[in-house]
Amino acid sequence: MRTSRPARIGQYTALLAYLVFLAFPFLWLLSTAFKPPRELGSLHPTWIPKDPTLDNFRQAFDEQPLLQAALNSLIAALGAAVIAVLIATPMAYVVARRRTRLAKAVTGWVVVSQAFPFVLLIIPLFLVLKNLGLINSVPGLVLVYVVWALPFALWMLAEYVRAVPPELEEAAAVDGAGRMRTLVSVTAPLLAPGIVATGLFAFITAWNEFFFALVLLKTPEKQTLPVVLTHFIGAEGVADLGPLAAAAFLATLPSLVVFAVIQRRITGGMLTGAVKS
Repeated sequence: MRTSRPARIGQYTALLAYLVFLAFPFLWLLSTAFKPPRELGSLHPTWIPKDPTLDNFRQAFDEQPLLQAALNSLIAALGAAVIAVLIATPMAYVVARRRTRLAKAVTGWVVVSQAFPFVLLIIPLFLVLKNLGLINSVPGLVLVYVVWALPFALWMLAEYVRAVPPELEEAAAVDGAGRMRTLVSVTAPLLAPGIVATGLFAFITAWNEFFFALVLLKTPEKQTLPVVLTHFIGAEGVADLGPLAAAAFLATLPSLVVFAVIQRRITGGMLTGAVKS
């Protein structure tokens, strides 16, 4: 059925409005990051800075340890993504291929666990980390991020496994390959786009996470980037707007780059497993 011209115009208008709605915060953040203090305090703000400056970026790096915080965030996010994918891949294979009540129960639990609020999990996680001696440490934060990312990674990878034709695994079994050999040599290469997409989602989630890092990390040199950004806000709630915008803009760039990569990987993952009849 062909869409009428007024309907297409309405669709494109709605899409454009949605894109503007999504892009407005980032564009305003970018504009604020380059404005001098005089323009930041103006009663008539403008989109484009009249006298753009890099002083906000210099001040942000002078006031807070942004490089160390970015390194902590990178270690926590990368470690959580890698470990979550390594654990979730064989689990997802079992859940997708075993049509048992246990597999269905695991899938149901994964869906339900995503509705748990952070506050409900922080106390038991805090007690576990305390007993392990991992409070106020980046490895402890990695462990928390793995626990938080694992259900979603399992659910996402299970869908990719179901897209792989079982006939390929049956052919490998006929040739004498065991379950583990089949997973490593046959299924895993076909899951590569899905594994990458899942890992990138876990990375972005951990990179942007704030609540767990705020509660578990107290030493300034161990804090992650989202927590350090709060230091640009004074005790009375007054924000140092220029440096805060500059630091927030730099913290946003990795997420945007990773998300741009995800777009292509997800498309490739959706095509994984397609065969000709």
